[in-house]
Amino acid sequence: MSIQSGYEENCFICQKHKGNIQVPGGAIYEDDFVYVGHVYWEEEKTYLGYLMIDIKRHTPGLAELTEEEATGFGLIMSRVSRALKECEGAEHIYAFVSGNGANHMHMHLIPRYPNTPQEFWSPAKIASWEGAPHGQAEQIQKLCERIRTYMVNEYAYNK
Repeated sequence: MSIQSGYEENCFICQKHKGNIQVPGGAIYEDDFVYVGHVYWEEEKTYLGYLMIDIKRHTPGLAELTEEEATGFGLIMSRVSRALKECEGAEHIYAFVSGNGANHMHMHLIPRYPNTPQEFWSPAKIASWEGAPHGQAEQIQKLCERIRTYMVNEYAYNK
């Protein structure tokens, strides 16, 4: 399929949205425009709380979002960030769009937890701190369930 149809066959993010790639914890939140889930690295432990917000339609970046996508994206970015603070005790949330690895609009949300040494206060360094919370699929699943429950209770989402 073409970009105009909203799906690219060779796109990892499109494959995830189509259900061809499963990630631990599944969708924390999903609607017609956005999908929120936890990142997962099979070969190593994953930094807990590292979430991705994807636009469902295959589109390269912020400038190409429709008004509806932009509105939903901004709102869910704020709400998921708040959930990371409330549920997981994050003291700061790093949020950025890179676009270097996948030409599909997605945002990285990376929490910084209390007592993180200042030399690790960077989204590029935070996971390398020895005291950083890391986990595998089971811990990711539990974290996603806590965030999902918070979202349902706070915002009356049906997921």
